[in-house]
Parts: sequence; C-alpha cells; structure tokens
Amino acid sequence: MSANSADSLPQLEIVLVKAGRTKIRYPAELLADDGNRVTVRAPWAGEGVRDFGFVRFEAGDVFTEYYWRDRWYAVKEVRDAEGVLKGWYCDITRPAVVSGAPGGAAAELVVEDLDLDLWRSADGTAVLRLDEDEFAASGLASTDPAAAAAAENALDELELLARKGDFEDLLA
Repeated sequence: MSANSADSLPQLEIVLVKAGRTKIRYPAELLADDGNRVTVRAPWAGEGVRDFGFVRFEAGDVFTEYYWRDRWYAVKEVRDAEGVLKGWYCDITRPAVVSGAPGGAAAELVVEDLDLDLWRSADGTAVLRLDEDEFAASGLASTDPAAAAAAENALDELELLARKGDFEDLLA
C-alpha cells in the first residue's frame, strides 16, 4: 500500500523517554483513539534481536500497543511475522501524552518509562515481574514517592489481571 493511499492509517511517532532522555522513537499506525486509550501497530523497532530468555523480539515481529492517558502502563501484544501470538510485554509508564494531530508531522505519543515491566506468555502460564532492581536503583521512591507508588500499584494491577485470566478483557 502506498504511503499516499486513501487507505493508509494515520501515523504517530511513539516516543519512549527514560530518565529524561529519549530511549527510542519509532513510527506507528494509529488504529484507535477513544480519548483515553490509544491503540497503535508497529513493527519491532529495536536493532537486531533482543533475547530476554523467555521471549525473543526480532525483525518481522509486529506489536499492537495500547496506551492510556489515565493509567500508569502500556501493554504491547507481540506477534511473530506469521501472526502467531508470542505474548504481552507491559511497560510501567507515566500516563501517555498525545500531541499534534495524527498523520501530522508533529503527531506523537510520549510515555516515560519507569523501569518496571511485566511479561505474560501467550498461553498465560508465564507471568513475570521484570526490572524491579532497576526501579529500586532509579531512586524514584525518594524523588517522586507518589509516582513510585503509582508505578508499583500499576504493576500489581497488571499482574493480578494476567494471573486471573482477565488480561485480554483489558484490551477488548
């Protein structure tokens, strides 16, 4: 499909900020925006293969990403090049901020990564809390106790949903 096609979806730049610096920036297709939750789709934007031991992100993977303007997390559904679900990678972040009009040159969605993450495998048998050591080392608990508490609560909420089997309802 041509970039000028009438069927093209509006584009957003996804900007992930960590410790005041842009960690990664990549283009994504805007699938939906209900005023609170923003849903986008993008190919794996990292360089090369990222092997976590429990999942590999690699060229051809497609991420359907869900961001909220009022929640402290983002959920990324990960599928391989053939469309097979690998699982969900969840970033604990400050609520998303969207600026500019989708499709416009300045349209972007910005989230601040707060180090905590959660992985849920496709079959739901693996639910892993990640990077709690990085979160503790970040010093957020002393510099912004309210944000640290919100981040920890968000991780607890996602883990509960992932373990109870209600996880997909969050994304419906």
